[in-house]
Amino acid sequence: MMLYEWFEDIEFANKWMLPFLGLLPVFVWLRYRMMPALKSSFAVTTAKSFRVRTAQNFWIFFPFIFRLLAIGCVIVALARPQTRNQQRQTTGEGIDIVLCMDISGSMLSTDFYPNRFEVSKEMAIQFVQSRPVDQIGLVIFSGESFTQVPVSSDHQMLIEQIRGLRNGMLRDGTLIGEGLATSVERLSASKSRSKVVVLLTDGKEQPPKDRVIDPYTALEIAKSRKIKVYTIGMNAMRPSATIVQERGALSNTNSGLDEVMLKRIAVQTGGQYFRATDSEGLQQVYQQIDRLEKSKVEILSKERREEKFLPFLMSAVLFLLLEIVLRYLLLRTFP
Repeated sequence: MMLYEWFEDIEFANKWMLPFLGLLPVFVWLRYRMMPALKSSFAVTTAKSFRVRTAQNFWIFFPFIFRLLAIGCVIVALARPQTRNQQRQTTGEGIDIVLCMDISGSMLSTDFYPNRFEVSKEMAIQFVQSRPVDQIGLVIFSGESFTQVPVSSDHQMLIEQIRGLRNGMLRDGTLIGEGLATSVERLSASKSRSKVVVLLTDGKEQPPKDRVIDPYTALEIAKSRKIKVYTIGMNAMRPSATIVQERGALSNTNSGLDEVMLKRIAVQTGGQYFRATDSEGLQQVYQQIDRLEKSKVEILSKERREEKFLPFLMSAVLFLLLEIVLRYLLLRTFP
């Protein structure tokens, strides 16, 4: 089994030498045809003594076998077996990104299958996997906000944290402003030229009495820090024609999604607003953001080849020595 696995990794630089291994059966056939001519003969009164089997009778064909093995090893060695070790290293100038995710109770709505929350987690994981050189963090919010993962290049840990998100981890509610403000704060110390927040929510601001930062204050903070915000409204319900006035902006009522506010946050920070009405739509949103925010990625490939002909060459020498020992010392023939 180990020998098979070893040969699986072997490549031959001179593959044109390998067909010469087909000469080995030809040598066997020629040996068989020429054997009568190679034997000496003389007259005796009885052949009884020649029917006795000895150790020499058993080893009589081994010199020829060792010679064939030596020739085979020489042919394989001339074919230059070698292993190839290819290393790929991804480097480049990445973008610092914070995923700002709504985990409020409304995210358990089943207009997405199985629900909005599970779909948003899966799409976020795919987005992280598509950004190999970026530093990415995770902020979650509902009735309060919390930094689940600081901006980091440890994508595996981030993915595990996203998978582990559960509804009810924070006080219920929807504080988009505090979620955005926390995300902006996480990016404030970043030295990256490009800083991006991807904010996903299925609702609108539902402020309690102790709210600290409203969405528009958070917007001004993001603008002052030159942080671009992409907003995603995740809601499959059709918006109503009924609208209400809120801080000088129009917002829809029955969908529970304040698209006007989300558009304003995105546009004024240099980002874009996207509406996702199903799982495929949300996937396309993340793919579009991925295309809009491209990192400078360089893939360095190093290929190292290691010659493996020496074991075959040494085996050929060993088989030739065995043939010489047997043919000229242990199995000397007459005449």
